Amino acid sequence: MRQVRVHGPGDVRVDDIADPQPGPADALVRVAACGICGTDLTYIRQGGIAGPGPEPLCLGHEMSGTVEWVGTEVVGFRPGDRVVAQPGSGDLPRIGSGAPEGALTPLMHITHADRRLHGVPDEIPLDVAAFTEPLAVGMHAVDQADVQHGDGVAVFGCGPIGLAAIATLVDRGNERVVAIEPSAVRRELALNLGAQAALDPTSTDVWDELASLHGTSPFMFGPTPATAAFIEASGVDQVITDVLNHGAFGARLSVVALHYAPIKTSFLMMLMKELTVRGSFEYPPRFADALDLLERSDLSSLITHRFDLDAFDAALDVLGGSKDCGKVLVTIDPSQW
Repeated sequence: MRQVRVHGPGDVRVDDIADPQPGPADALVRVAACGICGTDLTYIRQGGIAGPGPEPLCLGHEMSGTVEWVGTEVVGFRPGDRVVAQPGSGDLPRIGSGAPEGALTPLMHITHADRRLHGVPDEIPLDVAAFTEPLAVGMHAVDQADVQHGDGVAVFGCGPIGLAAIATLVDRGNERVVAIEPSAVRRELALNLGAQAALDPTSTDVWDELASLHGTSPFMFGPTPATAAFIEASGVDQVITDVLNHGAFGARLSVVALHYAPIKTSFLMMLMKELTVRGSFEYPPRFADALDLLERSDLSSLITHRFDLDAFDAALDVLGGSKDCGKVLVTIDPSQW
């Protein structure tokens, strides 16, 4: 059986491995599709979660598929069920980040199946269902920003997580969502989702534009854009500094992108503006909500690239290259869609 595994820094391969040996609480899922993301690129660059480990790291945590086998202790699922797997689940090791499971393989071993698996409604194609995990991440980022009806919201970064946040905001009736993204392809995706505007930060004064779109709010050092909530999904350190410097009194910032280095922060400005800054990690408990949104809204346009498992290197090149992409999907078994 083939599986994508990381052997060391920059060393990722499609290996031939032994068939899985599941236990009584486990399941085997025939994988239909699996997305790849920036976290996967980080694991490849580092050679593992935080560097090389004793065994190769199995990649893939944005999956969909069909149950092929269940153990005797599994009560909620049966062979033939269409499912997605929730990577993070309480005290369980996270799929695709240290556990033996990884979804970039034809047949995936799911431990503790009743706690990990979620049924996929028939109305959702299984390739689209693979977007459940990033959509849940974006949903949680919106919740962490405490967005209220009528708020002006700015989403920095329109990769899959930023786009998932925009889809969530629009679905909840927020009409004043502004996307900030250098890629023209991703800006167009944001507008197609219903964003009020999409700004190119390389050619536009973002803060002047936000003031024009959302109005201004008074502050002792001069007016600021009245944007009430910010979602940082770009991974650009300067965004956090700029939000603290230019954000409105009482604004909220949700940080869902990965920032690996310390960022210079004005706690004086945070104090004077009474800003709220929250991290947003994973999706508790958003998987059911994400599936509900996928059932009600067609988000298939966010999947812009599809590659066979044997072309995994080409998929990585797209994701790590120009960034002119939405979700990059590895198609394992399209016959299930």
